[in-house]
Amino acid sequence: MPYFDHNATTPLAPVAREAWLRAQDEAWQNPSSPYRKAAQVKIRLDTVREKFAILLGDEVERYVFTSGATEAANLVFAWWAKTLPPDALIALNPTEHPCVREPALHFFGARVRWLELDPAGVVNVEALKVCHLLSDKPDRVAAVVVMAANNETGVLQPWAEIAAACREAGVAYLCDASQWLGKLPAGGIGGGGFVIGSAHKFGGPKGVGLLKLAPQSEGLRGQLGGGQENAHRGGTEDFPGIAAMGAALVEAEQKKVFLETERLRWRDEFERDIAAAVPGVRVIGLGADRLWNTVSLLLPFGDNTRWVTRLDKRGFQVSTGSACATGKTGPSPVLAALGFSAEETKRVVRVSSGWDTTAEEWQALVVAFGEVAAELRGGSAQVVTP
Repeated sequence: MPYFDHNATTPLAPVAREAWLRAQDEAWQNPSSPYRKAAQVKIRLDTVREKFAILLGDEVERYVFTSGATEAANLVFAWWAKTLPPDALIALNPTEHPCVREPALHFFGARVRWLELDPAGVVNVEALKVCHLLSDKPDRVAAVVVMAANNETGVLQPWAEIAAACREAGVAYLCDASQWLGKLPAGGIGGGGFVIGSAHKFGGPKGVGLLKLAPQSEGLRGQLGGGQENAHRGGTEDFPGIAAMGAALVEAEQKKVFLETERLRWRDEFERDIAAAVPGVRVIGLGADRLWNTVSLLLPFGDNTRWVTRLDKRGFQVSTGSACATGKTGPSPVLAALGFSAEETKRVVRVSSGWDTTAEEWQALVVAFGEVAAELRGGSAQVVTP
């Protein structure tokens, strides 16, 4: 069954499964225990940590393993809430994932300043520098939060430029790299500040992720409770899960990310062909640099749940957007930030492929969209002129 919802979660990569099973057999002990076998697990754990430092950049001691990006984001915002001045402002990209957006609003509320976007949803770096980072401005912020790649539209953010601007201004920076890791080269993304990610977004298991600490976060040690991960968090480390996450990312870096050009061509062909199969469809973020695997479609008619259901019956798994927002009332914050109306957001379907998705599956999906379009037109659906 062709799976086009990789941005929600990915199937477990074979190398990750092998690493997990091997760790369960050979290194299941608690790495914090005092005997030799536990010490051996701790050594293997730190070896995986070194791999992440090599792949992403920065010092190995700054890598903390968590239960996922949600925990990692909450740790950062909780620490900022403890340590930043009571009136400190946070500059936030309006299209952040809920795991970042919600703790930002919880801890900082009215002190959140929304960053300016272009029509595709890319943060305006020049406006960021002028309006928020220069020391002679009254609305200078203490921290900036901008993801690497958007989970709904696939739009890429200029994270390296933002990190450099923050570093020059002495301002903290948090980058959610969940959708970047495993899809695009990770080199350098760990050098800019706080970085978070989740294993299940790139072929690792659910329930494990990472937090890369910023250079200015040395005081974080011991602030979050617990004695594990060099006193950065509590709880027994899930070494089998961590080993599987490391194996998945290493394989992606060594064998997959260089295939991006070919996969981009397949995505572009899909966008061209679906425009003919479903006249009036719009690709959100078209013209901006986007992930090779992601297409967000504003369909000309029909509720998106009807499209998803009918595509599912034809053997294709797509989504209406962020899985974390499913079941919540109101429009997607991402699409609302891009200026789409509540009615338009109900016609958006997200397609997100994986490394194993074939060109033939992309083309078969075009055919399925065309069939569903004809079926919905035969009912009461009305075409909306874009």
